[in-house]
Amino acid sequence: MTSDEQDITRRDFLERAGAAGLGVAFAGRLTAPRARPSRSANEKVVVAVVGLNSRGLVHAQNFARLPNSEVAYLCDVDSAVLGKAATATATTPAHARTPKLIEDFRRALDDKDVDVVSIAAPDHWHTPMAILALKAGKHVYLEKPCGHNPREGELLVAAAKRYGKLVQQGSQQRSAARTIEALQMIRDGAIGTPYLVRAWYANTRGTIGHGKPAPVPSNLNYELWQGPAPRTPYRDNVVHYNWHWFRRWGTGEICNNGTHEIDIARLALGVDYPTSVTSTGGRYHFQDDWEFPDTQEVAFEFGGAKTILWQGQSCNGLKPFERGRGTVTYGTNGSLLLDRDGYLQYDLKQQLVKESLEPRKTNGLELTGDDAATSQHMDNLLDAIRTGAALRAPIADGAKSVLLCHLGNIAQYTGRKLRVDPATGHITNDADAMKYWSRTYAPGWAPTA
Repeated sequence: MTSDEQDITRRDFLERAGAAGLGVAFAGRLTAPRARPSRSANEKVVVAVVGLNSRGLVHAQNFARLPNSEVAYLCDVDSAVLGKAATATATTPAHARTPKLIEDFRRALDDKDVDVVSIAAPDHWHTPMAILALKAGKHVYLEKPCGHNPREGELLVAAAKRYGKLVQQGSQQRSAARTIEALQMIRDGAIGTPYLVRAWYANTRGTIGHGKPAPVPSNLNYELWQGPAPRTPYRDNVVHYNWHWFRRWGTGEICNNGTHEIDIARLALGVDYPTSVTSTGGRYHFQDDWEFPDTQEVAFEFGGAKTILWQGQSCNGLKPFERGRGTVTYGTNGSLLLDRDGYLQYDLKQQLVKESLEPRKTNGLELTGDDAATSQHMDNLLDAIRTGAALRAPIADGAKSVLLCHLGNIAQYTGRKLRVDPATGHITNDADAMKYWSRTYAPGWAPTA
């Protein structure tokens, strides 16, 4: 057997055993209780994919090629994007069904045959759309961040519980074999007692300039694109990606990318809500319309003498530890460096103890983020629906990681340390900071559980 074959065999074993093993070790932190199957184990799960630009196309192609699902609807408010997605999905091997192409996702909610709504729409749509899907009796695969603000996360968790449906947050690194193995090693004491995690994301993004009022493109339903957000005239530097950097629709780099690493950091330390949060940084690189920091450092302090440090570099891609994104967990007996390619374990003398890396490096900065973990994460949701398997990123747990990111933004907005109730995650004794807990919605669009 070649080394590559041995590596594949090892990964397959970990992927099958990892969720169950970590479910015991993490006492439910990584996996939800097993669900009651809602489909036959031999029956395919029918999926509607919403939001098809960039990451959404990955959703469509993965659900189309997984053997346990078929894509029935492709939904997007941009007809040009919809056409490209239809072509890409049609050429996916082994997908016999021709999806219906629709502009308004609510048409898919009316179809009783649809089991799952897979959401990769802009952040301001995540919770309102997911709750509408749950109310319609659908399971949900939801890209991070799960909500535009902390209150939305609370509403979504409550709605999933109320309607008895599964919500898998798109924190796909939880389904990566080497991540599962590394977190188990930390939990088993491989580096002693973990007390600090450094998490980072480093990219070199350019300026978004100053947008100008412009006619809405004929291929775009801008009214529906805005959806739950208060209305504002169309400008030429927002759609399709730069909305990330506007508070009306986006949540900044810490929620856009930091969610992934902060999620892993929280799991490595075995913590939920912090006791305090501080943030420093700003928009340093360009004078333009970008409304979030392009450079940010956030410190999350937890009970039990544990800390997460987040470092966000949106416009300077100098890579910490020669990696564009990742985490380092520091313990009393050593450290563990982890990214999407695998991990490196060191002792206190900085000597390498163990190394496990993918033979081919992934590009963690690539916008679509298509990798093996994504397919495994989606397949985990399908297994949960068909067989009752445990979810690896149930919304009740995933929302806790997203809340940390929101708290980082709120600490940045207020310019002061936030005191946090470690039992609930709520900010204490700071009414001004709590004004950022929710948002104003367009009439008729406020989500309710």
